Amino acid sequence: MGAPSTAPRVREIVEAAVTGAGLLLDYLEIAGSGRSTVVRVTVDLAEDDDGTLDLDRVGDVTRVVSDALDATDALPGAYTLEVGSPGAERSLTLARHWRRARGRTVAVRRTDGGALTGRLVQVADGDAPDLVVVPVTAPGKGRRPVEGAPVTLAWDDVREARVQVDLAAVRDDEADDDAGLRDGAGRG
Repeated sequence: MGAPSTAPRVREIVEAAVTGAGLLLDYLEIAGSGRSTVVRVTVDLAEDDDGTLDLDRVGDVTRVVSDALDATDALPGAYTLEVGSPGAERSLTLARHWRRARGRTVAVRRTDGGALTGRLVQVADGDAPDLVVVPVTAPGKGRRPVEGAPVTLAWDDVREARVQVDLAAVRDDEADDDAGLRDGAGRG
């Protein structure tokens, strides 16, 4: 990490810039020093933001953060700025991460050693909410996934969790689109 006295000032500047751009600062790392200083910033959507964190928004916030850092002496000399999103298969570590993942497939490692993969259907209010996951198992190629009974997990029962990319859902959507086109229903 960069000089200890530099980090709080950089965090303050970056967080203000990111928040001003309508996003949340999810992670900040300052690595190296001098000409090899790298500032890594991960931004996320606010919990009530129904938009997407696309490349345009990441590009916009990158410019805002760069301008804010350049306007101060928090990082003397050259630095490399890397700004990105948490990614498609993000770790779920905060309640707001879970709320944004509602409706998505999640893989959960439980504190008792068990594992659960399924669709996240409910997240209670609060900072340590109960979670409801509908288990989904894939019976094999060419067969529809099978849903089990909903499982309620207490916050403290989750050791680690990640969002999973669900390519089967994409294939199902494409098949539905293709069927509509074959039936003569065009996209309007």
